[in-house]
Amino acid sequence: MVVLAVFWGGGIALFSVAPVPFSAVMVERQVSAWLHGNFRYVAHSDWVSMDQISPWMGLAVIAAEDQKFPEHWGFDVASIEKALAHNERNENRIRGASTISQQTAKNLFLWDGRSWVRKGLEAGLTLGIETVWSKKRILTVYLNIAEFGDGVFGVEAAAQRYFHKPASKLTRLLAIGLRA
Repeated sequence: MVVLAVFWGGGIALFSVAPVPFSAVMVERQVSAWLHGNFRYVAHSDWVSMDQISPWMGLAVIAAEDQKFPEHWGFDVASIEKALAHNERNENRIRGASTISQQTAKNLFLWDGRSWVRKGLEAGLTLGIETVWSKKRILTVYLNIAEFGDGVFGVEAAAQRYFHKPASKLTRLLAIGLRA
């Protein structure tokens, strides 16, 4: 466990300034494709800085995913309480309450799936990210590692794939479309 803590702590420190070359989710998708015999699948991502991303994209993500992102410290306690209450009443339709910070931690360092172990690790990583990174950095990393379709990771790859233009040229409607 100490080795993982050092690894993740080093990753948090490194990626506070360096572009993220790939995420755990990208690796998971690539390896899964290969294990299923799909050797044509390629997890594609093109890192861009925040000044190369349309401001509409950040606004669209915050509006759709985490409206309290600028204010919280990684967790939206009210949303978590609502999700827990909903999930107690509706076992068949589970609602999540992950913030952009939590999603960034999970996508960058952890695996997909639902378990209390993963959620606990995600909480610790989220606190680390929120402590070391600025909100701008969290959003930049999120926008560069989020999955926008089969093998499409990051807003630049998505803008190029779906709209044949750079992320800097996304309009309000195109940004909303990518988040939908």
